Amino acid sequence: MFEEQGMEKSIISDSVKAVYKTLLANSQVESGLSFLKNDNDYTTDEQIELTAIEAPTFFEEKRGLYYKEKLEALNIHNITIDEIGNVFGVRPGSGDGPKLVVCAHLDTVFPAGTDTKAKRMNGKIYAPGIADDGRGLAVVLTLIRALNHADIKTRGDLIIGATVGEEGLGDLRGVKSLFENRNDIDGFISIEPGSPQQITYLGTGSKRYSVTYKGPGGHSFGNFGTANPIHALGRAIANIASLETPANPKTTFNVGVISGGTSVNTISETGNMIIDIRSNSQDELVRLEEKLLTIINEAAKEENLRWNKSNEVTVDIKLVGDRPAGTQSPDAMIVQVAAAATVALGFEPILNDAISTDSNVPIHLGIPAVTLGGGGDAGGFHTLNEYYDSTDAHYGVQKIFLTILGLIGCEDTTESLLEKIANVRFLQN
Repeated sequence: MFEEQGMEKSIISDSVKAVYKTLLANSQVESGLSFLKNDNDYTTDEQIELTAIEAPTFFEEKRGLYYKEKLEALNIHNITIDEIGNVFGVRPGSGDGPKLVVCAHLDTVFPAGTDTKAKRMNGKIYAPGIADDGRGLAVVLTLIRALNHADIKTRGDLIIGATVGEEGLGDLRGVKSLFENRNDIDGFISIEPGSPQQITYLGTGSKRYSVTYKGPGGHSFGNFGTANPIHALGRAIANIASLETPANPKTTFNVGVISGGTSVNTISETGNMIIDIRSNSQDELVRLEEKLLTIINEAAKEENLRWNKSNEVTVDIKLVGDRPAGTQSPDAMIVQVAAAATVALGFEPILNDAISTDSNVPIHLGIPAVTLGGGGDAGGFHTLNEYYDSTDAHYGVQKIFLTILGLIGCEDTTESLLEKIANVRFLQN
C-alpha cells in the first residue's frame, strides 16, 4: 500500500532519456499505449471478476487456478502453480536480454465468507479487495494484451503472474519462495493500487513475535506467591514501552494484542502478547530485535526472582512474521527507468518513503525492484468499504508498460537498460 510521499528527488540520466525518446517515437509502442487506454473498461470489468473470487491469505487456490486460465488464454508459456500457490509463466523475449518479473498478489486481508461482489455507487466500485490487489491482478493481464496487440517483441523475458501471501501473516511467503527457487531473475516489478506518479523503491522490514509466558497458575488468595505469567507479561510490556529507537532510519515497536487469564481471582497459567517491530534499516531492525528478546527473557527471570522461584514462569517465543528491509539508491537504473516512464506521460515522479510490499525481498537481496501503482483512484483499503474509481486509470498501466519496455528492451528498437545480473550472482554463490 502507498503512504506518504518521499523526499528524494528522481534522477534520470541522458542515456535513459534517449531511450525513451526512441520508444515514444515507435509505432508499435504507440499502438500499445493506445490499446491500454481503450482497454480501460474491459480491465475494470476483469478486476471486478477477479475480486469476486475470495482469496484470504493462505487460501488463494481458487483465484490462483482461475488466474492460470487467464494467463493461458493470453498465450503465456510454461505456466506453473508452485507448491505454495504462486502462479507464473513466461512471455519469452529474443533471448539476449534480462529476465524481469512483473506481478501482483492474489491474497486479500478478508476472511472466507466476506462478500467481495462489487457494487457501483456514485461513480465508484465498492468491494473488499477491489483495489488491493484486484487492480494489480487486472493490470498484469491488460499489459500482456497490449504487448500481444502491438506485436511487441522484447529482448528480455517477462516472468509474469501472481504471488500468494503478501498480506499480514502471509509474511511475503510467495515472493520469498519465488526467489528461493529461482536464480535467474534480474529485476522485479510489483503492482499495487496507486497513482502513475508514485515509485516505491525502498522496503520497510518487520518482525512479529508471539510471546507466551506460562506458569502453574492457582487461586489468587490461596496460592498467592506463585509466579504469575500475566505479571511477567506486564513487566515485559513496561520495558518494551521504554525502548528508544532512531527517528531516521524510522524504527518502531508495538505490542498490538494481549491475552491470558481466566478470572479476576485466578493466577493465570498463561499470558500472551503479539509484538510488531519495524525499521527502514535491516541493521536497526536486528538491533531492536536483540533488545526486545533480552527484555522478554529478563521479564520471566524478574517475575520468578520476585517470588523466590526457580523457573516457575517460563516463556515461549515464536517468530510469526519476518519481512526483510531493503534499500537502493534513487539513481538505481530501475528507479530511473520508472521515473522516465512517468515523465513520458506528463507526470512528475514521486519517490515514496519505504513501505512493505513484495519488492522488499528482491531489494533486500540486491536485485533491482520497484512497486508501481496500477492507476485510478482508490480508498478504504483493508476495510469493507474499499473502493476503486477507474477514471483515467489507464495512465498507471501505461507507465508500467513503458517501464517494462525500457528495462528489457524492444527487439530492433532499443537495448535493455536493466543489467543481466542473475548469472553473475549465480557464479558468485
